Amino acid sequence: MTASEVAATLRDLKPRFLEGLARPAIETIVAAATQRRFMAHSIMTNQGHPATSLFLLISGRARSFYMTQGGQTTFMHWLPAGEMFGGMALLSRPNGYLVSTEAVRNSYALVWDRATIRSLAERHPRLLENALAIASDYMNGYLAMHVSLTCHTARQRLAEVLLNLTSGIGHRVAGGVELNIRNEDLATAANVTPFTASRLLSEWQRAGMVTKSRGKVLIREPEQLLLHQI
Repeated sequence: MTASEVAATLRDLKPRFLEGLARPAIETIVAAATQRRFMAHSIMTNQGHPATSLFLLISGRARSFYMTQGGQTTFMHWLPAGEMFGGMALLSRPNGYLVSTEAVRNSYALVWDRATIRSLAERHPRLLENALAIASDYMNGYLAMHVSLTCHTARQRLAEVLLNLTSGIGHRVAGGVELNIRNEDLATAANVTPFTASRLLSEWQRAGMVTKSRGKVLIREPEQLLLHQI
């Protein structure tokens, strides 16, 4: 993207990471970044590797995941364009990335190396405040996920995952909100089997609340889906 295209994209996205900063400050911060392109399914950050860069996704989509010692993958968070990740690079003591991040679609990101983003945060403290607010939101999300996994039924968990994704990565189309996601990914996020996810989605489709197609789910009645959790 050209500098003018990046500026226009950021005006449309209104990233939380740049919230509250004056335009000259934003221009200075963006000018210090490099643009990187990531092909779909490529790894953007690696769990445990040194957190050498901070990323701001400006197009495409990504998701973070955690790999257990036993080799099981747990998807943690979906990242639409406008989201920041790799915030460990802001810390004064060098740390590793807590999770890995994968590009779900062909994506572009603004990338700052650790020394640069830390220098910018010293000059523009609002960057650090915004990063802390984003980290707090992630923590709230993980807390809700933990409560859901320990206290809620499979039906409730899958409905909550769908509703959360609707507000996060869904896009409005005729007839509802569409999610580009596979049954297997929904099952992993809700901690249910793919069979259970498919069965519940089929049930909700018969009730007219969703429409399934290959790799996509159309949420027709989010409010009804919320009431149908119990």
